[in-house]
Amino acid sequence: MKPSTTLPPDALPPTAEPLARRLLRTLYINLGIDVMCAVIVTYVMRLSDQFLPNLVFSLCIGLTAMVLIEAGRSLVWRNATPPKVHFLAYILVAAGIAQFIGIRLADLLLGLPTDNFSSMYMNVSGLGLIILTVSVCVGATLFFWNLSTLAELRNQAATERARAAAVEKQALQAQLQMLQAQIEPHMLFNTLATLQSLIALDAPRAQQMLDQLIQFLRASLSSSRIEQTTLAQEFSLMEAYLELMSLRMGSRLSFELQLPAALRDTVIAPMLLQPLVENAIKHGLEPKIEGGRIEVSASRQGQLLLLDVSDTGLGLAAEPLQTPASHGSHIGLSNIHERLQALYGAQASLSVKPNLPHGVIAQLQLPVLS
Repeated sequence: MKPSTTLPPDALPPTAEPLARRLLRTLYINLGIDVMCAVIVTYVMRLSDQFLPNLVFSLCIGLTAMVLIEAGRSLVWRNATPPKVHFLAYILVAAGIAQFIGIRLADLLLGLPTDNFSSMYMNVSGLGLIILTVSVCVGATLFFWNLSTLAELRNQAATERARAAAVEKQALQAQLQMLQAQIEPHMLFNTLATLQSLIALDAPRAQQMLDQLIQFLRASLSSSRIEQTTLAQEFSLMEAYLELMSLRMGSRLSFELQLPAALRDTVIAPMLLQPLVENAIKHGLEPKIEGGRIEVSASRQGQLLLLDVSDTGLGLAAEPLQTPASHGSHIGLSNIHERLQALYGAQASLSVKPNLPHGVIAQLQLPVLS
Protein backbone atom coordinates (compact mmCIF):
# COMPACT_ATOMS: atom_id res chain seq x y z
CA MET A 1 0.00 0.00 0.00
CA LYS A 2 3.03 2.24 -0.24
CA PRO A 3 3.09 5.24 -2.54
CA SER A 4 5.77 6.74 -4.59
CA THR A 5 6.31 9.55 -7.00
CA THR A 6 8.80 10.02 -9.80
CA LEU A 7 8.77 13.57 -11.00
CA PRO A 8 11.61 15.38 -12.73
CA PRO A 9 11.69 18.81 -11.12
CA ASP A 10 13.16 20.49 -14.18
CA ALA A 11 12.00 19.77 -17.69
CA LEU A 12 14.55 18.64 -20.20
CA PRO A 13 15.26 20.95 -23.11
CA PRO A 14 12.70 20.53 -25.89
CA THR A 15 15.36 19.41 -28.33
CA ALA A 16 16.47 16.68 -25.92
CA GLU A 17 13.13 15.30 -24.70
CA PRO A 18 9.57 16.51 -25.37
CA LEU A 19 7.34 17.15 -22.35
CA ALA A 20 4.88 14.39 -23.27
CA ARG A 21 7.67 11.83 -23.53
CA ARG A 22 9.15 12.93 -20.21
CA LEU A 23 5.78 12.63 -18.43
CA LEU A 24 5.12 9.23 -20.00
CA ARG A 25 8.54 8.00 -18.90
CA THR A 26 7.86 9.35 -15.39
CA LEU A 27 4.53 7.53 -15.29
CA TYR A 28 6.08 4.21 -16.31
CA ILE A 29 8.78 4.43 -13.66
CA ASN A 30 6.21 5.57 -11.09
CA LEU A 31 4.10 2.49 -11.76
CA GLY A 32 7.15 0.27 -11.36
CA ILE A 33 8.04 1.84 -8.03
CA ASP A 34 4.44 1.53 -6.84
CA VAL A 35 4.49 -2.21 -7.56
CA MET A 36 7.75 -2.54 -5.62
CA CYS A 37 6.24 -0.65 -2.69
CA ALA A 38 3.24 -3.01 -2.68
CA VAL A 39 5.64 -5.97 -2.54
CA ILE A 40 7.51 -4.38 0.39
CA VAL A 41 4.31 -3.70 2.32
CA THR A 42 3.01 -7.21 1.70
CA TYR A 43 6.09 -9.39 2.10
CA VAL A 44 8.56 -7.27 4.11
CA MET A 45 6.50 -5.07 6.40
CA ARG A 46 3.75 -7.76 6.44
CA LEU A 47 1.07 -5.19 7.05
CA SER A 48 -1.33 -7.39 5.16
CA ASP A 49 -0.98 -10.61 3.19
CA GLN A 50 -3.34 -9.33 0.49
CA PHE A 51 -1.11 -8.15 -2.35
CA LEU A 52 -3.78 -6.77 -4.70
CA PRO A 53 -5.36 -4.40 -2.13
CA ASN A 54 -1.87 -3.25 -1.16
CA LEU A 55 -1.11 -2.63 -4.84
CA VAL A 56 -4.25 -0.50 -5.21
CA PHE A 57 -3.27 1.58 -2.17
CA SER A 58 0.29 1.97 -3.46
CA LEU A 59 -0.86 3.05 -6.93
CA CYS A 60 -3.37 5.55 -5.56
CA ILE A 61 -0.88 7.16 -3.19
CA GLY A 62 1.99 7.11 -5.72
CA LEU A 63 0.01 8.54 -8.63
CA THR A 64 -1.51 11.20 -6.38
CA ALA A 65 1.96 12.23 -5.20
CA MET A 66 3.19 12.41 -8.79
CA VAL A 67 0.29 14.62 -9.85
CA LEU A 68 0.69 16.92 -6.81
CA ILE A 69 4.45 17.37 -7.28
CA GLU A 70 4.22 17.86 -11.04
CA ALA A 71 1.30 20.29 -10.78
CA GLY A 72 2.92 22.23 -7.94
CA ARG A 73 6.23 22.55 -9.77
CA SER A 74 4.48 23.73 -12.95
CA LEU A 75 2.26 26.26 -11.15
CA VAL A 76 4.84 27.68 -8.73
CA TRP A 77 8.10 27.47 -10.68
CA ARG A 78 6.83 26.94 -14.24
CA ASN A 79 9.80 26.33 -16.55
CA ALA A 80 12.42 27.55 -14.08
CA THR A 81 14.50 25.22 -11.94
CA PRO A 82 13.12 25.41 -8.38
CA PRO A 83 15.50 25.96 -5.44
CA LYS A 84 16.36 22.53 -4.08
CA VAL A 85 15.58 23.31 -0.41
CA HIS A 86 12.20 24.83 -1.25
CA PHE A 87 11.37 21.98 -3.55
CA LEU A 88 12.24 19.32 -0.95
CA ALA A 89 10.02 21.09 1.58
CA TYR A 90 7.21 21.04 -0.94
CA ILE A 91 7.76 17.32 -1.53
CA LEU A 92 7.34 16.61 2.21
CA VAL A 93 4.02 18.44 2.26
CA ALA A 94 2.89 16.79 -1.00
CA ALA A 95 3.81 13.32 0.31
CA GLY A 96 1.61 13.76 3.40
CA ILE A 97 -1.31 15.05 1.33
CA ALA A 98 -0.83 12.27 -1.22
CA GLN A 99 -0.98 9.59 1.47
CA PHE A 100 -4.20 11.00 2.92
CA ILE A 101 -5.92 11.42 -0.47
CA GLY A 102 -4.53 8.16 -1.88
CA ILE A 103 -5.79 6.04 1.03
CA ARG A 104 -9.27 7.55 0.76
CA LEU A 105 -9.27 7.00 -2.99
CA ALA A 106 -8.20 3.37 -2.54
CA ASP A 107 -10.99 2.87 0.03
CA LEU A 108 -13.49 4.05 -2.55
CA LEU A 109 -12.08 1.82 -5.29
CA LEU A 110 -12.01 -1.24 -3.05
CA GLY A 111 -15.39 -0.51 -1.48
CA LEU A 112 -13.92 -0.36 2.01
CA PRO A 113 -15.19 1.85 4.85
CA THR A 114 -12.72 4.52 5.83
CA ASP A 115 -12.68 3.31 9.44
CA ASN A 116 -11.98 -0.34 8.59
CA PHE A 117 -9.13 -1.49 6.34
CA SER A 118 -7.46 1.88 6.00
CA SER A 119 -7.83 2.63 9.68
CA MET A 120 -5.92 -0.54 10.49
CA TYR A 121 -3.10 0.60 8.22
CA MET A 122 -2.97 4.07 9.71
CA ASN A 123 -3.05 2.88 13.31
CA VAL A 124 -0.66 -0.05 13.10
CA SER A 125 1.96 1.22 10.72
CA GLY A 126 1.06 4.83 10.10
CA LEU A 127 4.52 6.17 10.91
CA GLY A 128 6.27 3.53 8.82
CA LEU A 129 4.04 4.21 5.84
CA ILE A 130 4.61 7.94 6.09
CA ILE A 131 8.38 7.43 6.24
CA LEU A 132 8.23 5.06 3.27
CA THR A 133 6.07 7.49 1.30
CA VAL A 134 8.32 10.47 1.96
CA SER A 135 11.50 8.48 1.30
CA VAL A 136 10.29 7.26 -2.07
CA CYS A 137 8.99 10.71 -3.07
CA VAL A 138 12.25 12.42 -2.14
CA GLY A 139 14.47 9.70 -3.61
CA ALA A 140 12.61 9.44 -6.90
CA THR A 141 12.39 13.22 -7.34
CA LEU A 142 16.08 13.74 -6.60
CA PHE A 143 16.86 10.97 -9.09
CA PHE A 144 15.01 12.81 -11.83
CA TRP A 145 16.49 16.11 -10.70
CA ASN A 146 19.97 14.71 -11.27
CA LEU A 147 18.85 13.11 -14.52
CA SER A 148 17.56 16.43 -15.81
CA THR A 149 20.74 18.18 -14.69
CA LEU A 150 22.86 15.66 -16.59
CA ALA A 151 20.68 16.12 -19.67
CA GLU A 152 21.08 19.89 -19.43
CA LEU A 153 24.84 19.53 -19.11
CA ARG A 154 24.87 17.24 -22.15
CA ASN A 155 22.90 19.82 -24.12
CA GLN A 156 25.31 22.56 -23.07
CA ALA A 157 28.25 20.38 -24.08
CA ALA A 158 26.60 19.67 -27.45
CA THR A 159 26.06 23.41 -27.95
CA GLU A 160 29.70 24.11 -27.16
CA ARG A 161 30.82 21.37 -29.54
CA ALA A 162 28.64 22.83 -32.28
CA ARG A 163 30.07 26.30 -31.62
CA ALA A 164 33.62 24.94 -31.66
CA ALA A 165 32.89 23.06 -34.90
CA ALA A 166 31.58 26.28 -36.47
CA VAL A 167 34.72 28.16 -35.44
CA GLU A 168 36.89 25.32 -36.75
CA LYS A 169 35.01 25.35 -40.04
CA GLN A 170 35.56 29.08 -40.40
CA ALA A 171 39.25 28.64 -39.67
CA LEU A 172 39.44 25.77 -42.16
CA GLN A 173 37.71 27.84 -44.82
CA ALA A 174 40.13 30.70 -44.24
CA GLN A 175 43.04 28.26 -44.53
CA LEU A 176 41.69 26.78 -47.76
CA GLN A 177 41.18 30.24 -49.26
CA MET A 178 44.74 31.14 -48.36
CA LEU A 179 46.09 27.93 -49.90
CA GLN A 180 43.94 28.40 -52.98
CA ALA A 181 45.09 32.00 -53.35
CA GLN A 182 48.65 30.69 -53.76
CA ILE A 183 47.71 28.85 -56.95
CA GLU A 184 46.18 31.56 -59.10
CA PRO A 185 48.99 34.18 -59.07
CA HIS A 186 51.52 31.42 -59.68
CA MET A 187 50.01 30.61 -63.07
CA LEU A 188 48.97 34.16 -63.85
CA PHE A 189 52.42 35.67 -63.43
CA ASN A 190 54.00 33.06 -65.70
CA THR A 191 51.44 33.73 -68.40
CA LEU A 192 51.80 37.50 -68.13
CA ALA A 193 55.57 37.19 -68.40
CA THR A 194 55.20 35.17 -71.59
CA LEU A 195 52.62 37.63 -72.91
CA GLN A 196 54.96 40.55 -72.25
CA SER A 197 57.73 38.93 -74.28
CA LEU A 198 55.37 38.13 -77.16
CA ILE A 199 54.00 41.64 -77.54
CA ALA A 200 57.17 42.85 -79.25
CA LEU A 201 58.00 39.61 -81.07
CA ASP A 202 54.62 38.30 -82.25
CA ALA A 203 51.74 40.72 -81.70
CA PRO A 204 49.01 38.52 -83.31
CA ARG A 205 50.01 35.57 -81.14
CA ALA A 206 50.14 37.85 -78.10
CA GLN A 207 46.60 39.02 -78.88
CA GLN A 208 45.43 35.42 -79.23
CA MET A 209 47.05 34.53 -75.92
CA LEU A 210 45.45 37.53 -74.25
CA ASP A 211 42.04 36.46 -75.56
CA GLN A 212 42.61 32.93 -74.26
CA LEU A 213 43.76 34.30 -70.89
CA ILE A 214 40.56 36.32 -70.61
CA GLN A 215 38.56 33.21 -71.44
CA PHE A 216 40.45 31.20 -68.81
CA LEU A 217 39.97 33.87 -66.13
CA ARG A 218 36.28 34.06 -66.96
CA ALA A 219 35.98 30.28 -66.62
CA SER A 220 37.89 30.22 -63.35
CA LEU A 221 35.99 33.13 -61.80
CA SER A 222 32.93 31.05 -60.94
CA SER A 223 34.89 28.19 -59.38
CA SER A 224 37.86 29.85 -57.72
CA ARG A 225 35.95 31.12 -54.68
CA ILE A 226 33.46 28.33 -54.04
CA GLU A 227 33.73 25.40 -51.65
CA GLN A 228 32.64 22.74 -54.14
CA THR A 229 32.51 22.27 -57.86
CA THR A 230 31.77 19.47 -60.30
CA LEU A 231 34.14 17.48 -62.44
CA ALA A 232 32.50 18.96 -65.53
CA GLN A 233 33.37 22.47 -64.38
CA GLU A 234 36.85 21.46 -63.30
CA PHE A 235 37.59 19.79 -66.63
CA SER A 236 36.21 22.82 -68.46
CA LEU A 237 38.60 24.99 -66.51
CA MET A 238 41.50 22.64 -67.31
CA GLU A 239 40.62 22.77 -70.98
CA ALA A 240 40.77 26.58 -70.94
CA TYR A 241 44.06 26.46 -69.06
CA LEU A 242 45.66 23.92 -71.42
CA GLU A 243 44.48 25.88 -74.46
CA LEU A 244 46.25 28.87 -72.97
CA MET A 245 49.43 26.86 -72.34
CA SER A 246 49.36 25.40 -75.85
CA LEU A 247 49.47 28.93 -77.23
CA ARG A 248 52.54 29.60 -75.12
CA MET A 249 54.33 26.34 -76.03
CA GLY A 250 53.00 25.87 -79.54
CA SER A 251 53.44 22.41 -81.05
CA ARG A 252 55.53 21.31 -78.07
CA LEU A 253 52.34 20.69 -76.07
CA SER A 254 49.44 18.40 -76.83
CA PHE A 255 46.74 17.32 -74.40
CA GLU A 256 43.65 15.15 -73.97
CA LEU A 257 40.87 15.29 -71.37
CA GLN A 258 38.92 12.11 -70.56
CA LEU A 259 35.79 12.59 -68.43
CA PRO A 260 33.12 9.83 -68.51
CA ALA A 261 29.59 11.18 -68.78
CA ALA A 262 28.59 9.33 -65.58
CA LEU A 263 31.12 11.38 -63.58
CA ARG A 264 30.36 14.85 -64.94
CA ASP A 265 28.20 15.84 -61.97
CA THR A 266 30.52 14.35 -59.34
CA VAL A 267 31.27 16.93 -56.64
CA ILE A 268 34.87 17.75 -55.66
CA ALA A 269 36.77 20.62 -54.09
CA PRO A 270 37.85 23.24 -56.67
CA MET A 271 41.37 23.91 -57.94
CA LEU A 272 42.75 20.42 -57.28
CA LEU A 273 43.68 19.52 -60.85
CA GLN A 274 45.28 22.78 -61.94
CA PRO A 275 48.38 22.51 -59.69
CA LEU A 276 49.00 18.98 -61.00
CA VAL A 277 48.70 20.10 -64.62
CA GLU A 278 50.82 23.15 -63.95
CA ASN A 279 53.56 21.04 -62.33
CA ALA A 280 53.51 18.65 -65.27
CA ILE A 281 54.08 21.52 -67.67
CA LYS A 282 56.61 23.47 -65.62
CA HIS A 283 58.75 20.57 -64.36
CA GLY A 284 58.16 17.96 -67.04
CA LEU A 285 57.32 19.38 -70.45
CA GLU A 286 58.73 22.93 -70.60
CA PRO A 287 62.32 21.88 -69.76
CA LYS A 288 62.09 19.12 -72.39
CA ILE A 289 63.22 20.34 -75.80
CA GLU A 290 60.63 18.46 -77.78
CA GLY A 291 57.88 19.05 -75.21
CA GLY A 292 55.30 16.30 -74.74
CA ARG A 293 51.72 15.34 -73.99
CA ILE A 294 49.41 15.68 -71.00
CA GLU A 295 46.39 13.49 -70.33
CA VAL A 296 43.85 14.24 -67.62
CA SER A 297 41.35 11.48 -66.82
CA ALA A 298 38.72 10.60 -64.21
CA SER A 299 37.49 7.19 -63.12
CA ARG A 300 35.74 5.59 -60.19
CA GLN A 301 36.59 2.54 -58.09
CA GLY A 302 33.86 1.81 -55.56
CA GLN A 303 33.59 4.84 -53.29
CA LEU A 304 36.86 6.32 -54.52
CA LEU A 305 37.22 8.91 -57.28
CA LEU A 306 40.52 8.65 -59.17
CA LEU A 307 41.88 11.70 -60.99
CA ASP A 308 45.02 11.09 -63.05
CA VAL A 309 47.33 13.67 -64.61
CA SER A 310 49.98 11.97 -66.73
CA ASP A 311 52.68 13.54 -68.83
CA THR A 312 55.52 12.45 -71.09
CA GLY A 313 58.02 14.93 -69.69
CA LEU A 314 61.42 14.54 -68.07
CA GLY A 315 60.14 12.29 -65.30
CA LEU A 316 60.99 11.86 -61.64
CA ALA A 317 64.74 11.66 -62.20
CA ALA A 318 64.76 15.31 -63.14
CA GLU A 319 62.34 16.55 -60.47
CA PRO A 320 61.76 14.73 -57.15
CA LEU A 321 57.99 15.19 -57.10
CA GLN A 322 57.42 12.61 -54.36
CA THR A 323 58.39 15.17 -51.76
CA PRO A 324 56.55 18.28 -52.86
CA ALA A 325 56.96 20.13 -49.60
CA SER A 326 60.73 19.88 -49.79
CA HIS A 327 61.16 22.10 -52.83
CA GLY A 328 59.92 25.64 -53.23
CA SER A 329 59.07 25.17 -56.89
CA HIS A 330 56.58 22.48 -55.99
CA ILE A 331 54.27 24.75 -54.04
CA GLY A 332 51.33 23.41 -56.06
CA LEU A 333 51.79 19.81 -54.87
CA SER A 334 52.48 20.92 -51.32
CA ASN A 335 49.33 23.00 -51.51
CA ILE A 336 47.31 19.98 -52.64
CA HIS A 337 48.64 17.82 -49.80
CA GLU A 338 47.57 20.42 -47.25
CA ARG A 339 44.15 20.93 -48.82
CA LEU A 340 43.48 17.20 -49.02
CA GLN A 341 44.38 16.82 -45.34
CA ALA A 342 42.13 19.72 -44.38
CA LEU A 343 39.19 18.68 -46.57
CA TYR A 344 39.17 14.88 -46.41
CA GLY A 345 41.70 13.78 -43.79
CA ALA A 346 42.93 10.22 -44.28
CA GLN A 347 40.20 9.50 -46.85
CA ALA A 348 42.13 11.22 -49.64
CA SER A 349 45.67 10.90 -50.97
CA LEU A 350 48.02 12.13 -53.66
CA SER A 351 50.52 9.73 -55.21
CA VAL A 352 53.20 10.39 -57.82
CA LYS A 353 54.83 7.58 -59.84
CA PRO A 354 56.82 7.16 -63.08
CA ASN A 355 54.96 7.08 -66.38
CA LEU A 356 56.99 4.52 -68.29
CA PRO A 357 58.88 4.84 -70.53
CA HIS A 358 59.14 8.53 -69.55
CA GLY A 359 57.14 11.07 -67.68
CA VAL A 360 55.10 11.19 -64.47
CA ILE A 361 51.63 10.12 -63.34
CA ALA A 362 50.09 12.10 -60.48
CA GLN A 363 46.96 10.51 -59.05
CA LEU A 364 44.38 11.99 -56.68
CA GLN A 365 42.22 9.56 -54.69
CA LEU A 366 39.14 11.27 -53.24
CA PRO A 367 36.03 9.97 -51.46
CA VAL A 368 32.95 10.22 -53.62
CA LEU A 369 30.73 12.97 -52.20
CA SER A 370 26.98 12.42 -52.38
